[in-house]
Amino acid sequence: MTGPPRKDTAMIIVTGATGTLNGATVEHLLQRVPAADVGVSVRDPGRAKHLAERGVRVRQGTYDDPAALRHSFADAEQILLVSSSDLAADVLAQHRTAIDAAVDAGAQRILYTSAQGAGFDTPYPPHAIHAASEAHLAASGVAWTALRNGFFGDLEQMVGPWQESGRITRPAAGPFPWVDRRDAGEAAASILAGEATFDGPVDVVPNAPVTFEDFAAAASELTGRTIERVVVDDEQWVSDEVAKGVPEEAARFILTMFQATRTGFFAHGDPVLNRLLGREPRSITDQLADQLAR
Repeated sequence: MTGPPRKDTAMIIVTGATGTLNGATVEHLLQRVPAADVGVSVRDPGRAKHLAERGVRVRQGTYDDPAALRHSFADAEQILLVSSSDLAADVLAQHRTAIDAAVDAGAQRILYTSAQGAGFDTPYPPHAIHAASEAHLAASGVAWTALRNGFFGDLEQMVGPWQESGRITRPAAGPFPWVDRRDAGEAAASILAGEATFDGPVDVVPNAPVTFEDFAAAASELTGRTIERVVVDDEQWVSDEVAKGVPEEAARFILTMFQATRTGFFAHGDPVLNRLLGREPRSITDQLADQLAR
């Protein structure tokens, strides 16, 4: 954490604002700064109509269209770039395009949703893309912050249909940082609003990692049933996922995460998320309870 908090609320642009992560960021920003100081760059402006109606500037932009990005980034002091999730695209090229467009638009600071442990020599291959994106940020000449979030996503995709099966069936895995996207979005909003300033990478993870055994124990306590943690062979898990209709490439991508956690690489936490939120982040018990309530 460096320097005093920002006091002004010049234009802040958020990409991916119709998604869960940065959608939460925008919602929390609107509790901190005037709507007129917030803009979003989205693929489909129609999906951001609810934001436009509240006074947020909505413009179309994609990481494959530099001109549209420059237009959607115009007048921004800060820009939050969400990392691309397009498995069919050259993701690094997309990130470089977005960073260059932000620089061309005159942004004074670029924030990027990276991942804990980003690096070129890690047990989790996708981290190399984040590391290369951070390197491009560092070479941009603009102040930058890499929000190295813990793992997050759809909880049902992570733990499977445990409510119906009574099991959490996944490959062998070690501890990993699981973050509720709403908390990660709120933390990003806190930084964008000037409540804290970071230069370079910062880990946005809970104080302690969790395991699938922890998920099973929490689910058992919530339901009063015994939810079993079942370890399945890697290749069997991939085959099972493909049989359910999951593309093999996507299944193997997720498998690399399980394999990486076995090394203990992610077995540490950080107090920054708690400080940014001013509270404990949502626990896995909280998140499972939300899942049960839906």
